[in-house]
Amino acid sequence: MDKNPHKGHRQRVKKRVINEGIDSFEDHQILELLLFYCLPMKDTNELAHTLIGHYGSLSGVFDADPKDLCDTAGVTENTAVLLSLIPALARRYQQGKFKQKAVLGSTTAAGEYTMALFTGRLNEAFYVICLDSQNQVNQATLLHEGTINEAPVYPRLIVETALRHQAASIILAHNHPGGSRQPSPADLAVTQKIKAATEAIAIPVVDHIIVAGDGYYSFAEQRVL
Repeated sequence: MDKNPHKGHRQRVKKRVINEGIDSFEDHQILELLLFYCLPMKDTNELAHTLIGHYGSLSGVFDADPKDLCDTAGVTENTAVLLSLIPALARRYQQGKFKQKAVLGSTTAAGEYTMALFTGRLNEAFYVICLDSQNQVNQATLLHEGTINEAPVYPRLIVETALRHQAASIILAHNHPGGSRQPSPADLAVTQKIKAATEAIAIPVVDHIIVAGDGYYSFAEQRVL
């Protein structure tokens, strides 16, 4: 006798994924499916509803702190780790879609590339993207996590990074999680400091991009660089 009464249901859901994809799935059904792989002997439908009800949305579940998932939602450590991996995996997937030598010759290309760097990030982060003379990416380096105005060493670190990766030019990028795409006074001030520091070594800052939500703000496009 089959000890798992949910096996038939799970097989039907998996077959539906293979045949149709998940576009027609409700959020709780997607979460239910994901939970199959860490809770093999449990009805995950009820848990999926509970988690989405507690955190407000599917993305809220994925963004939840693993410890909070265990303590508040009562899930296992394996489940918490799996759920918290989703945003990071999505970010890695988005970055992997770009060729190693992505060409950022336009604001649109730079914006799309930059948005991939911040997929799923809950904290503010700062990148410097080093380009060669053909606007190809040599390296995208995460320099700092935290607010931009708390990093007075940025100019020195960026100069060192640009020289290390033999940059012909650089693009600065940071995110405003849950905030406005508009630059703050601190964003504007530190950009000018970095620009002055890199121009002294003949490596221009060609753009500074702020990512927020599903869009971005380009200093170059707005002519504030």
